[in-house]
Order: sequence, then C-alpha cells, then structure tokens
Amino acid sequence: MTEVHAAVARALGLHPLIRQEADEIDRSRHLTRPLVAALKEGGFFRMLQPRSIGGMEMTPSEFASVTEALAAADGSVAWVICQGNGCSMTAAYLNPDVAREIFGPVDGILAWGPPGAPFEAEPVPGGYCISGTWRFASGSHHATWLGAHMKVKGRKEVRTMLFPKSSAQYVDIWHTLGLRGTASNEYVVKDLFVPEDRTALRDDPSGRREQGPLYRFTSGQLYSAGFAGVGLGLARGILDAFLDLPAAKVSRGAARPMRENNVVQSQLAQSEAKWHSARAFLHNTLDENYQHVVRHGEMTERQAAMLRLASTWAIQQSREIANTIFHCAGSMAVFEDQPFERRLRDIDTVAQQAQGRQLHYESVGQIMFGMSPENQF
Repeated sequence: MTEVHAAVARALGLHPLIRQEADEIDRSRHLTRPLVAALKEGGFFRMLQPRSIGGMEMTPSEFASVTEALAAADGSVAWVICQGNGCSMTAAYLNPDVAREIFGPVDGILAWGPPGAPFEAEPVPGGYCISGTWRFASGSHHATWLGAHMKVKGRKEVRTMLFPKSSAQYVDIWHTLGLRGTASNEYVVKDLFVPEDRTALRDDPSGRREQGPLYRFTSGQLYSAGFAGVGLGLARGILDAFLDLPAAKVSRGAARPMRENNVVQSQLAQSEAKWHSARAFLHNTLDENYQHVVRHGEMTERQAAMLRLASTWAIQQSREIANTIFHCAGSMAVFEDQPFERRLRDIDTVAQQAQGRQLHYESVGQIMFGMSPENQF
C-alpha cells in the first residue's frame, strides 16, 4: 500500500470516531481531545512537512485526497487538517534545527490567520518586535504555535513570525453558521520579541531551504487544493447519505417513493456527474502541474491560474451538489439528527472563504486573455 493510500485508509478508518465526536465538535466549536489525539497519531498534521524533519511531503493531489476523505465524515475536521498542513509548509523556509524544534514534537501544530489591520514588525537586535491582532486562526484551539505575516518596517519584505501560543491573548469570536468546529478564533500580541531564526520569507524562493517539487507550490496553492478536497468530501458525504435513505421513503403529499420520482432521479444523476467531473478537473490539474514542476522547476502563470480555476470550480460545484441533494431529501433534511443540515452549513461556509470566492473566475479569465489579473488569485 502506498503512503497516500495508507493515509486515505487511515482517514476513512477515523470515520466512526469522527461521527461519535461530531455533535460535541459542533457544540464546543473545536475538535475534541480524543479526535485530536487520533489525528496526531495518524500523522495527519505532517502531510506537507519535509521528509527531512519526519514529514510525509505528499504531492498536492495526494493531499487533496486525504482532506476529501476526512470531509466526507466532517467538514471541520478536514478544514483544520488542511489549514494546519498549509501552515506547516513554513518548515521548508526555516533553519532545519528550528523547524524540528517547532514541528518535531507530536503536538507541534501551527495556526495563523490574516491580520485585522495592517501591522508592521519593528526590527530590533536579534529579531523583531511585533504587535497586532489576527483572526480566522483555524485549529488554534489545539495549536501550540501561532504565526503572523507582517511587513517589516523600512523594508520591502513580508516575514512570517512564529511564536508560542502562550505568548498571545486568545479571543473566542468563532460563532458561525458552519465549520463551527474549526475554532477559527482571534489572537492578540503586544510588544512581543520574535527571534530572527523564528521568522521566514514564506513562499519566497530566496528563503526556500527545501528544494523538493512540493515546495515549488506556494502555501496558498496547497490551501486551494486541500480546501477543494474539503468541498468535494462534503458533497460526497451528502450524496452518500441521500443514497442511504430507506427505499420506501415517501415525501409528504407524494404518491410514490422518492426514488421513483423522475425529477429526483435526474438531479441525483447530474449531481454525481458534477462531482466526478469537478474532482477529475482538480486532480488532473494538480498532477499535470506537479509533473511540470518536477521537470522544469516552476509552474507557469497559466498553470497557476488553472490550479486556481480547478480548486474554485470544485468548491462551487460541491456547494451546488449539496444544495440540490438537500432539497431532494425534503423536510426531514432540516433536522440536526439527520446527516444533511450540518454538511449544508459547512459547504456554504467553505464557499464563502477566500479559496472559493467567485472573483477568482474573473482573474483566471483575464489571464486567459493575456491580461494581468486585477485581483490576487
């Protein structure tokens, strides 16, 4: 069994535990201790870390397969794993000894979020002094390290600052429609000293210490791949839940069982086709880009645009599938004890995040016309 197949098998093997913990995850708004322990033991936080520090260094396509497998059981679990792995790619830009210090322990998990306002790091002897507030730090409940992306005062560079979670004030703001279990909360630091060797020029080729093809992808590109997997997993979960409904289920006012309804049959078939085609587009693009990077070192702008398009398309198609199947399931789908409403909340929340925004279509179209994209993609 290959490493990726083993990881997918381990993810599928966690489904009973995830289902057992799902209500508590949604209620408490963070992953439970038994589940976090199982995820650590299974190596799920190490999928994008360099092999040189004990990571798996998976390909992007392999990574998306694992997030999909986890999301089929619960969206918050998969989202946290995707976010944690994207953060851990910073290891490729750190001194190896520092990378092992941060990521070597089994609980060496990093979380971060975008700043609430523009902040600048003040250069001081031996490092930087930082202050600021950051939000949307998915997985921060069980993280031991936090990060902050900041412009450096007086320089034309953005550095990623890493510091122990104990250095920050943690603020519970995560009261949301979906992905409730991600604990994507806020943290604040004031006049914190960060040593130079705990900072990195993340996604900057000049600061890259690991030269494997995985690290020719930016962390943003790996986020897009992994979160597309999350969307596809949620859509797969709601499709499978619908197919598991009793054969004799009859919608209120209908004369025949739901499965004999021609509209439902057609919508189910089209949803299945959308799922397979979106998944194929995503994985074909990831594999083609990876092989190009192996041969040539870097991907082209058009290839990067196709990756963004495939990821956004997978997320948006997953949302369409979930909404279609939710309505096919009828009024029983709105109840919390049914396997539909949470998946619908989660995929709608996934699609609201930066990786799924429809503005990306505009940027990709501009690149296809040979224009410079107006917005960051």
